Amino acid sequence: MTKKKYYYILKRTFDFLLSFTGFLLISPLFITIIIILKLTGEGEVFYLQERIGYNNKPFHIYKFATMLKDSPNMGHKTVTVRNDPRITKVGRVLRMTKINELPQILNVIKGDMALVGPRPLLATSVVKYTPEVQEILYKNKPGITGIGSLVFRDEELLVSTYRELGKDPMEYYKNHIYPYKGKLENWYYHNCSLVVDFKILFLTFWSLVKPDSELVFKRFKDLPRKPEVLTVEGVLLLR
Repeated sequence: MTKKKYYYILKRTFDFLLSFTGFLLISPLFITIIIILKLTGEGEVFYLQERIGYNNKPFHIYKFATMLKDSPNMGHKTVTVRNDPRITKVGRVLRMTKINELPQILNVIKGDMALVGPRPLLATSVVKYTPEVQEILYKNKPGITGIGSLVFRDEELLVSTYRELGKDPMEYYKNHIYPYKGKLENWYYHNCSLVVDFKILFLTFWSLVKPDSELVFKRFKDLPRKPEVLTVEGVLLLR
C-alpha cells in the first residue's frame, strides 16, 4: 500500500467518525436553526447546489439557506459581497458565524466531502483556474475547510471593498483571487497529510475566535505569500 493510499484510508476513517459524532452533538443546534429558518424569510431551510467533487464528479452540497430563492439570477449572481441585499436577516448571522456551512457535515458522512480539502466549486468557477490547477484540484475530496477557505475567510469583505472603489468584482476574481487560490490549492495537493489537515482544522477554529489572525502563515512557512492586493487595511491596497 502506498503512503498516499494509506493517508486517504486514515483520512476517510477520521472524517466519518468525527463528522458523525459531531452531527450527534450539534443536532439540537440543527433543529433550532431549522425551526428559525422555517418561520422567517422565505421559509427555506436548506440550499442545495451542484458542485464539482472528487475526480471532477458533480455532487450536491448542503447549506442552510441564507439568501433569497432567486438570488443566482439577481445582483452579482455567483459573487456574494458583504451586506449583499440578497442575504436574509437570519442568513446574515449564519454567514458571519459560518453556521450556514454546518450541513456540509452530511456531505462528509456520505463521503462526498472531507473535513479538510479544496473548496467545492461551481463548474463555471473551476474552469477559471489554470489547466495545471484544474488537473490536481480534485484529486483530493473537497473539504468543509481547507487552506484556500482559511486564507480567504474574509473574501466577501475583500470583494465588497473592491466594489466600493468602483471596480468590477468579477475582474477582481479573475485577476487576483483565482490566481492566488490556485497557488494555495497547488500547495495543499503537494503537502497534504494528516498533520497538515489537523493544523488546518485547528487554525479554522482559531480563526473563529480571532478572525484577524495571520497564524496560518506562521504555521505553514512555505505557503505562497498573500499579494498586497488581497489585503484589506481600511481600504483595499491596490498595487
